Amino acid sequence: MPVEELNADERASWMRALKKWSLTREDKAIERTFEFADFSEAWAFMNRVALMAEKRDHHPEWFNVYNKVEVTLTTHDAGGLSLRDVNMAKAIDKLV
Repeated sequence: MPVEELNADERASWMRALKKWSLTREDKAIERTFEFADFSEAWAFMNRVALMAEKRDHHPEWFNVYNKVEVTLTTHDAGGLSLRDVNMAKAIDKLV
């Protein structure tokens, strides 16, 4: 089943629900930076997200330096932001 990119109205609606995430890459992705007490906490968070991502077969783009983790979500198959990204963002938010 093909994954479809969210239209402008859908994006706007979901962004109101995902208050800590912001649109990026010309509205084709969402991003959020997480900050933890130290590197170990940041790495533990990344491990939990990685396990979830494997189960969902939907993997984030991310960058880690010490206690910060920058997460970007986009659906390459859809050519931009999809409901898969929204659901992943909501699941990640529940981890913190």
